[in-house]
Amino acid sequence: MTDAVTQPPLLAEPRVVTAGVPILTDALRSQAVAVTDVAWQPPPEHLTGALDRLAADPRRAAANRRAVTAMMEARPHVVGIGSAAADLGLGRRQFLHSGPPVDWERASGPLRGALIGALLFEGEADTPEQAEAICAAGDIELAPCHSRGAVGPMAGVISPSMPLYILEDEGTGRRAYSNLNEGLGKVLRMGAYAPEVIERLHWMRAVLAPVLAATFERHGPVDVRTLLAQALQMGDEGHNRNRAGSALFLRETAGDIVESGHPTADVAGVVRFVDGNEHFVLNIVMPAAKVAADLARDVPGSTMVVAMARNGTDFGIQTSGTGDAWFTAPANTPKGILFTGFTDDDVNPDIGDSTIMETYGIGGFAMACAPAIVRFVGGSAALAQEKTRSMYEITLAESPFLQIAPMDFRGSPTGIDAARVITTGLVPAVNTGMAGRIAGTGQVGAGLVDPPTACFEQAVEALAAAAPDPDPGVPRAVEPGTVEPGPVEPGP
Repeated sequence: MTDAVTQPPLLAEPRVVTAGVPILTDALRSQAVAVTDVAWQPPPEHLTGALDRLAADPRRAAANRRAVTAMMEARPHVVGIGSAAADLGLGRRQFLHSGPPVDWERASGPLRGALIGALLFEGEADTPEQAEAICAAGDIELAPCHSRGAVGPMAGVISPSMPLYILEDEGTGRRAYSNLNEGLGKVLRMGAYAPEVIERLHWMRAVLAPVLAATFERHGPVDVRTLLAQALQMGDEGHNRNRAGSALFLRETAGDIVESGHPTADVAGVVRFVDGNEHFVLNIVMPAAKVAADLARDVPGSTMVVAMARNGTDFGIQTSGTGDAWFTAPANTPKGILFTGFTDDDVNPDIGDSTIMETYGIGGFAMACAPAIVRFVGGSAALAQEKTRSMYEITLAESPFLQIAPMDFRGSPTGIDAARVITTGLVPAVNTGMAGRIAGTGQVGAGLVDPPTACFEQAVEALAAAAPDPDPGVPRAVEPGTVEPGPVEPGP
């Protein structure tokens, strides 16, 4: 009898994959046929016209190629330390926050807590009650971090006197900014404002920032893309696991920190702080991703996402082809691993600008790099692999610079195509920290969250409305959103 391995294809055991209609699956299983079910459904009927219009847009393939290549080829460096007043133009009682625009009335508990803490830090109020009264009276001005070329994790609040990282693209000089990372637990970005939170912020402004400023002056620019590439090979994914990246940063700059010219006690305090904060480098890699994504903005016809962000109330996205318009929907609540003493009822809906990492093609998109992340956010190593694998279905390219070792050094899935999110039914994979729902609580855990599909639906409709009328003489492309960036040589 012929061995099964050498049987002609028509005589071999059938492999059946089904999508959509369960009656076919049930019929095959009743005949002992192995079936793999694919959770796929047709795009929503009300979007059919918009998707057809985008598929017929002759600009789309070239526009997406231009956008994703610009993002991948960005070479962001840390060039120094600045301040929100000097570099972002913030004045008294002006604050930036994460996510799309929101006001005090709709602000989530963590955002309210961070604003109260920021007023205490700035000396605008003596008590939390006074700070809350200032906010409730409308005596503050709020704007998204993204509107000033900045990003902030979780609540993302940046106040006038806060120090900032200055990130600059080597080729274009474009800049982005972020505040400095406080660590985990009860911190301002998680909505906490206890006295120790404010005291830490004062130390960061008075000691940490000057030491870092002198360090960067001695060291020169720090190449963040190279740091990220190395960190991914060492078990980070660049969003919720930054142990390797923070260690690499400290190793590269330690000599310059020591020789920064500041008192020994201050230098020792800075080294201990960086060494004890595994998320220290997050506030460096976030603005690096922001620089890269901003270089892909304003390409007419491009359906690529250039920002995803949440304010604790709404989840919002921006696309290259629609300028600064936000497309928003209610934020979902993360599910994951909670700190002792908290329950699911304590968790606030999704919050933070840190989804700029997934926008850049790492974070949840590179979970396969970081099997240890599942011990922090829940799930399994197999789930991490599957999350990364599925993201290739909704992205435009694979980064030659940021590679995933467990997947045979395949480039990270890069450049979310809003249209492909709708046609595949897959949403971007996001892992995140979880803030307490009540102002002042702080961090309560970490987990996974699905962005709302409605954001991408709105973006597709807006992109379709901006597309030119189809030319009946031009054949429609089958997959106009898929691009091959061309001869981009892998680098560090």
